Amino acid sequence: MTVQQTSPRGLSADQAALRLAEHGPNSIPAPRPPSPWLRVLVQLRDPMIVLLIAAAILTASLRDFTDLTVILAVVVLNTTVGVVQEIRAEHALAALSRLAAPHATVRRGGHTTVVPAADVVPDDVVLLQAGDVVPADLVLFDAVQLQADESTLTGESVPVEKDPADEVFAGTVVTRGRGTGTVTRTGPGSALGQIAALLSNQRPRATPLQRRLAGLSRTLSIVVVALSAIVAVAGLVRGLPLPSMVVTAVSLTVAAVPESLPAVVTLALAIGAHRMAQRAAVVRKLPAVETLGAVTVVATDKTGTLTEGIMQAERLWTESGAATATGVGYEPAGELRPPGSGAVRRLLRDVALCNDAALRPPPADPADPADPADPADPADPADRAAWQPIGDPTEAALLTLAHRGSVDPDELRAAYLRTHEVPFDSTRKRMTTFHEQPGSDDLLVIGKGAPEVMLTPDVTPYGDIARAKDVAAELSEAGYRVLAVADNTLPPGAPRTENGLRLAGLVAITDPVRHNAAEVVASFGRAGIGLLLITGDAPGTALAVAERIGVHDGQVVTGADIDAGQDPTAGRVFARIRPEQKLGIVRAWQAKGHVVAMTGDGVNDAPALRRADIGVAMGRGGTEVARQAADLVLTDDDLGTVEAAIEEGRRIYTNIRTFLRYALGGGLAEVLVMLIGPLLGFAVPLLPGQILWINMLTHGLPGVAIGAEPADPRAMRQPPRSPQEQILGAGLWQRIAWTGALIATVTLTAALWARSAGAPWQTLSYLVLGLAQLGVALALRRPTPSGGRRLRFLDLAVAGAVAAQVLPLMLAPLRDLLGLQAVTGTEVLYAAALASVPGLVTAVSRLGRANRRRRSRWLPPYRPRSARR
Repeated sequence: MTVQQTSPRGLSADQAALRLAEHGPNSIPAPRPPSPWLRVLVQLRDPMIVLLIAAAILTASLRDFTDLTVILAVVVLNTTVGVVQEIRAEHALAALSRLAAPHATVRRGGHTTVVPAADVVPDDVVLLQAGDVVPADLVLFDAVQLQADESTLTGESVPVEKDPADEVFAGTVVTRGRGTGTVTRTGPGSALGQIAALLSNQRPRATPLQRRLAGLSRTLSIVVVALSAIVAVAGLVRGLPLPSMVVTAVSLTVAAVPESLPAVVTLALAIGAHRMAQRAAVVRKLPAVETLGAVTVVATDKTGTLTEGIMQAERLWTESGAATATGVGYEPAGELRPPGSGAVRRLLRDVALCNDAALRPPPADPADPADPADPADPADPADRAAWQPIGDPTEAALLTLAHRGSVDPDELRAAYLRTHEVPFDSTRKRMTTFHEQPGSDDLLVIGKGAPEVMLTPDVTPYGDIARAKDVAAELSEAGYRVLAVADNTLPPGAPRTENGLRLAGLVAITDPVRHNAAEVVASFGRAGIGLLLITGDAPGTALAVAERIGVHDGQVVTGADIDAGQDPTAGRVFARIRPEQKLGIVRAWQAKGHVVAMTGDGVNDAPALRRADIGVAMGRGGTEVARQAADLVLTDDDLGTVEAAIEEGRRIYTNIRTFLRYALGGGLAEVLVMLIGPLLGFAVPLLPGQILWINMLTHGLPGVAIGAEPADPRAMRQPPRSPQEQILGAGLWQRIAWTGALIATVTLTAALWARSAGAPWQTLSYLVLGLAQLGVALALRRPTPSGGRRLRFLDLAVAGAVAAQVLPLMLAPLRDLLGLQAVTGTEVLYAAALASVPGLVTAVSRLGRANRRRRSRWLPPYRPRSARR
């Protein structure tokens, strides 16, 4: 692709539109979905379906068309449900991918603006800074200490230094510095697009939960096949024909193993991901949906998560006086009280020049998503109606402060041209810029950073440093984030140095605590989830926020404390934490056996996000690096959304266990009936067609409906499950055993009564066995938060299954197909009464366990020290 020379002003809107039409969107084409026939073949490879097909071939060869019809109906139903669910899951994941699409900062028509990455075109001028994912292949014409992580392309984990005229490639990550470049290749033509083309046919792997359940299914298959073989051998010993017993054994095997389990799990995960997206949590990795339910610790950043993320520079201090700023958010409107003196204007000049941010005004019409003033089109209309920061929010707050002090940053930047800079990084905690002095050959040096770094004899030897330290400490204790600012003038030819500066003043910045932060922390406590506050701010700032939200436990652990060997699990509030220490904190809590969710938004959070069991990135204010490293992206940057996501994870895991109890209990009942029935004189308690019909009805829509049940209202008032808990642990296999035994007991009781009364015992056995399982499904129905009972999918599914269970008794052709006999109304009522017993016992048992849980007092694993004393 030949790239034309592009003006530093960038393309015009018309030029960008023409290139977009010519080259297409800057996106990698989605892989072609498999054909319907391929989807069907994939479903038919399932071991249980293969077993059914083998049974169908066998029954066809024996001319047993009755059982053949029922078996084929089961195959068609299961295959259809599987194909439909696969398509729905693909659509849901595609929608989530669109929600998570990154944006790019470009210069068009001389103005810096943000556009969707898909709208980047060849010859666009793209601005890069630390934390950005490069949207397309670029050639740099400006680079300041720029490094790029190219591990996605080369596998090399060490960042690569980039200079002007170097290329940077799509999908790589800017880890340091800033730069500007011209787009050379987009979409499929980019380096990332070429690699993606090689991977387009790769299929996603099963989640860990699905693999564990697949292992469970294999184990169950072996056990049930062995039991079915025993049934077949017992029948042969009694003189029953071989073909009939083979079909019976195969049908019993299929009925006893929940072959719909993969569909239920996939549906539960897909519905969970969709529900999370509706609640502002975009799932990037599907296993995160289930893992969220096991979270025991949430480690969260302060800024933008516990706080509003709208930085406001409220107070400033100079040696000649102090002032307070008025105004809301990043809107320049406001004023300083009292009005700025010469020293204050000097301080405002410095914070405007030593600054890489910009302010974006709201569009002329916030309701118009096509307004060119805001091409990024934030989802929240309130965001579209407000001034937005471009770049670091703290630096944007400093620009807003300058405006409120009647200092125009744009005019200053045009007058004081920047010649060199030493960018801010989290280790140095400072930034330095060098500027030409208007009308002079001198250089203006400006530094800003943390007070403990700036207010030292080496860095700032000139000024009342002792007084400045006292003021900074007072502001920090009041909950402010404090920046110290200093400057100096260097004569021509003097070496450029960051030290030897003169104190200009202090700026106190605040980030209001979110209105729901304290409520969310309290909810975590009730759910047995500990919350850790981790920030790079000063201890006083961290302590002030912690006390407001109820996290404070009497101490603050600093980065220096950790360096000195303090155990990170000894505290819950962490201040002045470096990036590598965040990673150490996560590892320490994991070493204690906890499942850790980590929230973050910056480049320095990415290692901890990747290490955590669940990485949660901020979608609005966070960097693309953080989003790439995370499992979950919050589009509203609200910690309350994490609470909702954890509740959703608990719902999914609970529903899967509920389905296992229901399906395995019913399967066990069928096996017990077929094993014990002959001992009671019933040669063949149920015919193969009857078993398969019951299995199709009970494991079909009712099973899927259990996977879609809403969350338990008590879910967030219980401790998290143990990470070591097996899928059938915590007493589930015992409940499966007595549920199956109870259903088998009432079924065999119905058969004994019917035989003694001269009634069709096999038909009543069929009726009781199916209805009893459906009654258990209703008994396992989740209670509603209001305590009432609203009609839900499970109710409709069970009602439909009951109708289909009774229908063969009314229709002679279907009755003959299944080998059933006509029964009287009294016999049906008797069967229904017996079938209701397992459901009633299950409901009473669940109610008793719920009452015992309410009476018991459990202690959350992370109590404050004050509560332990």
